[in-house]
Amino acid sequence: MKKPIALLMAASLLALASPGHASVSAEEAKALGTTLTDFGAIKAGNKEGTIPEYTGGQTKAPANFKPASGYWADPFAGEKPLYRIDGKNMAQYAEKLSESQKYLLKTYADYYIDVFPTHRSAAYPDSVLKATVRNATTCAGSKDYFSVDAACRGGIPFPIPKNGYEVMWNLTLRYSVATDVTTEHGLSWLVDSNGSPTVVSDQFTRTERPYFQMDQKDRDVNMILRTYSVAKAPSRISGQMTMLTDYLDMDAKPRRAFNYSPGQRRVKLAPEFAYDTPVSQLGGVTLFDELFLFSGKMDRFDFKLVGRKEMLIPYNSYKFYGECKGAEHFVGTHLNPTCERWELHRVWVVESTLKAGQRHAYAKRTYYIDEDGTGAGMFDAFDKNGELYRGMFQTTIQLYDHTTPYSGKTITYDFSKRMMLLIGDGAYQISPKNLPETDMSAEAIVGRETVR
Repeated sequence: MKKPIALLMAASLLALASPGHASVSAEEAKALGTTLTDFGAIKAGNKEGTIPEYTGGQTKAPANFKPASGYWADPFAGEKPLYRIDGKNMAQYAEKLSESQKYLLKTYADYYIDVFPTHRSAAYPDSVLKATVRNATTCAGSKDYFSVDAACRGGIPFPIPKNGYEVMWNLTLRYSVATDVTTEHGLSWLVDSNGSPTVVSDQFTRTERPYFQMDQKDRDVNMILRTYSVAKAPSRISGQMTMLTDYLDMDAKPRRAFNYSPGQRRVKLAPEFAYDTPVSQLGGVTLFDELFLFSGKMDRFDFKLVGRKEMLIPYNSYKFYGECKGAEHFVGTHLNPTCERWELHRVWVVESTLKAGQRHAYAKRTYYIDEDGTGAGMFDAFDKNGELYRGMFQTTIQLYDHTTPYSGKTITYDFSKRMMLLIGDGAYQISPKNLPETDMSAEAIVGRETVR
């Protein structure tokens, strides 16, 4: 059993096909459901036994789970850490740490990483798995991967990715329930260089992924993501609405963004809400193209697939989502380590390098994206001098009652300013059904959810 796994890992490390390579052969696709899961992860555990075999994910709720509470009880609450990494022993684990993790461990004497047993909890509906297997031999990218065929809808597009663009599309088109996800009060916290946390935004948010809404007949089949937020506090931004919509063909139909300000009382197009424009409502510590780790068109960077490797990433972060609230999240200018849970998982490593002649705040970002969930992961961002600029961590939990991984709560460190941003502090609700298309225009949202 060890030899096929080693071959798979080696093949992954060598899979560096150029953009334009599309679906895999029928022979290669036979690995899905055998040595690979239906969604393309290596099914077997690792030889050390620190990553277990995939057996179907976490689909059973713990006894203390309260449906519709907005929080998901921790099925692994009784577990103790296997070991702790701090500034003194980090060299022993260097191969499994990102540059941002190393920076935190080196900089803060009171910061540590507690590593828990690995649980491959990601699970998907059968319809998504079947569409994903279909996509392996049929789904294609085009226009230098600025576009993916609408026929890929309903499944992860590239379960056996051959280049960095396909991994990034898997991140962009990850499954995350087929209906709307809302937060009545989604708090964003900014921690300044003195360690003072401030709520920079209290928002109502609604996010839908029409790429998986196969039964929602009034949606544009090319629409992949629509999300909007309405600020409730602080008072200086109360009533502001921001809306983003992305499409499968980002060349023919770029992002449509809208903004509404109560002071101007007008809904305006906001084409600047893309790439490295800072999100002003979030203190400018995050950019529009790094919402959900990456968001938007992949035309300013080259995305190189480095391979698949084992890394320590935030995972099964139930305590972080449900128990740690408000200022409990923070210790000085870093996250409270007792709120975090780290596990060893295989990740896809993608290096994005700024193309010649293009402009961006970063010269390079290195992504580490979970092979099971495709939404969990982290990145290191470097400036034009090659210095570590920012690091982002996207946490995840398995919504066992909806058979889906969910990644919504993120942490971004700005190492140059010694600041930190946390997004998504609050309860999440899964809508029983989507709103009709007539209620999802920018004007309809403003009329319904703001005071004009």
